[in-house]
Amino acid sequence: MRAVYALALKLEAVLAGVFLLLMVAMIFLGGVARMLGQPLNWTIDLATWSFAWGAFLCADIAWRRNALMSIDLMAARVPQRVGRALFYANHLIISAFLVYVIYAGTWLSWVSRARSFQGIPTVSYSWVTASIVVGGVLLLITTILKLVQALRQDGLLEASPRSSG
Repeated sequence: MRAVYALALKLEAVLAGVFLLLMVAMIFLGGVARMLGQPLNWTIDLATWSFAWGAFLCADIAWRRNALMSIDLMAARVPQRVGRALFYANHLIISAFLVYVIYAGTWLSWVSRARSFQGIPTVSYSWVTASIVVGGVLLLITTILKLVQALRQDGLLEASPRSSG
């Protein structure tokens, strides 16, 4: 299972990079085409799609690596036990918010299924809004893994038994 998860993390990083590079390429191509008097309206739509997917995948990567901005002003000034309680409360609030994001993103993807891109009329806008759902699920998995790891470190959860190979 760990090997599958490790492969998924690598795939996520590659896709995030591809989406962000594709976004930049589409914006550049659209700008050059417009400057030459031949606008390509579909480039903006593809850039929007790439940005949405890239942003959510990058958010999960940053969250997993603890690379997001954080302010631990309060946690640093209270006893360690209270700081840990704040950590758990914060992660539970984040989890609840992500459950809501997944729910709202699913609803948004459903209601936007009939909407299409202006420059690509045959493609549903749900391909953009689905990034909310997938990103929310990935972020929730990362948050749960962080909580489980913290519970194990604090001795509140037993480590899972390892199978001898």
